[in-house]
Amino acid sequence: MRKSPSIIPAADRLDRDMHFVLEDFSTGPAWRETDEDSTDFRTLISDLLSGQYSHPIRVVALNPLEGWSRDASEDVAQELEQRVAEGFEVTEPVREFIERFTGRPIGVQLLLPLRDF
Repeated sequence: MRKSPSIIPAADRLDRDMHFVLEDFSTGPAWRETDEDSTDFRTLISDLLSGQYSHPIRVVALNPLEGWSRDASEDVAQELEQRVAEGFEVTEPVREFIERFTGRPIGVQLLLPLRDF
């Protein structure tokens, strides 16, 4: 009898933090399909910076082996805000995501009063 491959990942593949993006599509929000090896924090940040996500709404992190999940949107927004401060460009929807979860506008220059010399 032929044995079918398991659809359940090995335990060592589950013992890591995974990040998933809820994205607003024209038909409504849906969880974005993501390759198993592309769910780490660093790859997520890189994908957001490169425009891989059109309209991110929320990011959820989880670790199946440790048995936890949480909203990671604020952490992601803070990391993206830092990257923007370093000179990275982001799309308008990503900028809105950052501003929504940090509570601060980004890329806004404040006017300074001029001094008379």
